Amino acid sequence: ADKPSPSISAITRGEARTTTTRPETTQTQSPKRDPATMASDAKVPAVAVPGTALGLATNYHAGHGTHVYDGQVVASLLGRVTVTQPDKAPGAQAKRLTKITARAAEELPTISVTRHEKRREVLPDVGSVVLCRVVRLVPKQAIVSIQQVGSTVLDTEWQGVIRAQDVRATEKDKVKIYESFKPGDTVRAQVISLGDQANYYLSTASNELGVIMATSEAGNDMVPLSWKEFKDPVTGVSELRKVAKPD
Repeated sequence: ADKPSPSISAITRGEARTTTTRPETTQTQSPKRDPATMASDAKVPAVAVPGTALGLATNYHAGHGTHVYDGQVVASLLGRVTVTQPDKAPGAQAKRLTKITARAAEELPTISVTRHEKRREVLPDVGSVVLCRVVRLVPKQAIVSIQQVGSTVLDTEWQGVIRAQDVRATEKDKVKIYESFKPGDTVRAQVISLGDQANYYLSTASNELGVIMATSEAGNDMVPLSWKEFKDPVTGVSELRKVAKPD
C-alpha cells in the first residue's frame, strides 16, 4: 500500500530545522599602538609635577625629565608623560621562557616627561615688580637673588642690589640695611635700573614693596606687625624689617 505523503507543514518544519544556521561573527583587530605614545595606562599619569612617582624602576627605564629615587621613576619636570616602547631587534624570535626572569634594561619601555612648551626667557626690566630672596647684607646694601618677574618664575636667577637710599621714600639718610632686611627674607621690589652687567638695582620705596616673608632668629615664620616690624607668633619677639603692605 502506498505510504501517506507527509503534510506540507511537516516538510516545512523539517526544512527549517535543516537550514537554520548560526549568525556569523567577525572579529575586529584592535589598531596597533604607536611605539611612542602618550601614557594611557591608568597607573601612569598623563601629566606630572616634580616629585610625582611614575612607576617602578623595574618596569620602566628613566628617560628625559625623570630620575630614579627609592626604586621609583620620579618626575623631575612639570609636563606631559610619555611612554616609549623599546625597539625590537630585526629577526629576533620570541623565546619560550621556562622560568620567570626580570627583563633586561634594553627591553624596558622608557618613561619621560617633557615640558608643555618652550618658554621664552623673561628678563627683569625697568618698572618690573619682582620677588627676590636676600642672600647677604653689606653695610650700605642688600644683595638679593631675583627669582620671579611678575607672575613668571625664572629658570635662571639674576642678582640684584637694594641700596640703602632705595629702601624707603622718606628719611633715607636714617635707613640701616640690617634693620630692613635679613638673609633669607623674601622681598617684593621694583626694578629701577638695569645697573651694570652683574646687578639689577631694585627699590622697596613704596608701601606695597618690602619684605613679604621672614623667618625669626628662632626659626619660626613671622607675621607682619607694622610697617617696620615682624613678630614671631611662637616666641612673641618682634624683629625690625621694611615690611610690605599685605595684599
